[in-house]
Amino acid sequence: MSQIIAIVGRPNVGKSTLFNRLIGERKAIIDDVSGVTRDRIYGFSNWNGKNFTVVDTGGFVKGSADVFEKEIRRQVEIAIEEASIIIFLTDVTTGITDLDEEVARMLRKTPKKVVLAVNKVDNATRQLSANEFWSLGFDNTVFLSSISGSGTGELLDLVTDMLPGETDENAHRINPEIPKIAIVGQPNVGKSSMINALMDEERNIVTDIAGTTRDAIYTLYNKFDKQFYLIDTAGIRKKAKVHEDLEFYSVIRAIKAIEEADICILMIDATVGLEAQDLSIIGLIQKRKKGLVVVVNKWDLVEKETNTARDFEKKLKDKIAPFNDVPVLFTSVLEKQRIFKTIETALEVHTNRIQKIKTSVLNNLMLEIIEKNPPPTFRGKSIKIKYVTQLPLFYPAFVFYCNYPDQINNSYRNFIENQLRKHFNLTGVSISVYFRDK
Repeated sequence: MSQIIAIVGRPNVGKSTLFNRLIGERKAIIDDVSGVTRDRIYGFSNWNGKNFTVVDTGGFVKGSADVFEKEIRRQVEIAIEEASIIIFLTDVTTGITDLDEEVARMLRKTPKKVVLAVNKVDNATRQLSANEFWSLGFDNTVFLSSISGSGTGELLDLVTDMLPGETDENAHRINPEIPKIAIVGQPNVGKSSMINALMDEERNIVTDIAGTTRDAIYTLYNKFDKQFYLIDTAGIRKKAKVHEDLEFYSVIRAIKAIEEADICILMIDATVGLEAQDLSIIGLIQKRKKGLVVVVNKWDLVEKETNTARDFEKKLKDKIAPFNDVPVLFTSVLEKQRIFKTIETALEVHTNRIQKIKTSVLNNLMLEIIEKNPPPTFRGKSIKIKYVTQLPLFYPAFVFYCNYPDQINNSYRNFIENQLRKHFNLTGVSISVYFRDK
C-alpha cells in the first residue's frame, strides 16, 4: 500500500524542483499522474523496493511573491495529519527565517516522522553554512541540491528506511478477503450523507478498526449477507478541524482513499454534472487499477423533462471514454433512494475485479476471434497470436503470446480489450492487455 510523503516549507525554497527531481527523473518511477485540480501536484514513485506518493504543497500556495503565513501553517497542519512522512524543505542561501522557525515548532510537536532537507547546498561554502540548520533540532537532516540532484539519493534512502515494510504490524487486523470500498468525490456532493445513511440505516456495524500504517479508519459492515469495509474518507471521523476550503486537503484525502480501496464509488452532483476534477479522479482510479462505480447524486433535483437518466449517462460516458464500461447509478441520498443498490453494484465490480478466467476458456474464445480478425501484417509478415493467459495480479491482466509483440498497434489492442469486455464481465474494472514473444 502506497504511503504519502508531503514536502512542506515556505515559498521559494525549491519544493517544486525537489518534487520534480523525486518523481520525474528516477528510472524507478512507476507512474506520474496530474493533480486532481492542477498539474504536477503529486506523483507515484518507487525507491528501494517501496512504493510511495510524493505530494508537492508548493502548488497550493496562492500567489508567488507574497508569503501567506496562514495558508502555509494550515498546509503543515494537514500534512501532519494526513502524511506518513514530512519533508521540511529550507533554503541555505537565506538561512533560518522566522517562518522556518514557526514551521519547525509545529513539526517538533508531531509524532509523525520528519526529515529536514536543506536545499541549494551545492558548494563547500554553503555546506559550511548549512550546519546552522542543525539548531532546528531534527535528527534526520539532509543537505542537498534539488537542481543538481546531489543529496536526493540520500534523502530517498532515509525516507524509504522510515517507511514500513509490506507486512506492517496492523495488517493482520484487516481481513484481505473482505472488499474495501471508498466513497470519493468533490466537496458537497453527498459523500458524508451517503456514509451516514449506510451507518444509521443498517445498524449492524461490527467495529471501527484503527490500523494500517496511515491511521485510516475501517468500518466493517456486516448485514444482509453483505460484508465490506467502508474506508474513512469524509464524514466518518469527526475532525476538530475541517479544511474543505483548502484544495490540498481534498487532494490528499482523495489519494489516501483511492490507494487504500479495492472499489471506489465516485459521487458527482447531478445539478452540476461531471467536471474536470471528477475526470482527474477517474483517471487516478483507472491508473491505480481500482474498481469504479459512478453515482449521480441529487437526481431528485434535476428537471426530468429536459434531462433523462439515459441522456445524462450517455453524455457522462462520452466524457470518460475510452474507459466507459462503468456502472452509473442515479441516487438521492437524502431520500435514501438506491443507496443499497450502490453497495450491491460496488460488490459486483469487486467480483469482476478479482475473477480468474480459465486459460482454456480464454484460448477457445479469444483465438477464434483473433483468427477471424487477425492483427495487421508487419512488413508483409503475418502476426500470429498463439496463446493467451491471465496474469496472477490483483486486477484482470492478460498476456497474448505472438511472434511480433512490438508491432501490435493500439487500435488492435483496443479491439482485443473490447472483445474481452464483451465476452467476460469486466464492468467497472480497468484491465491490462500485454503482447509478448512466444
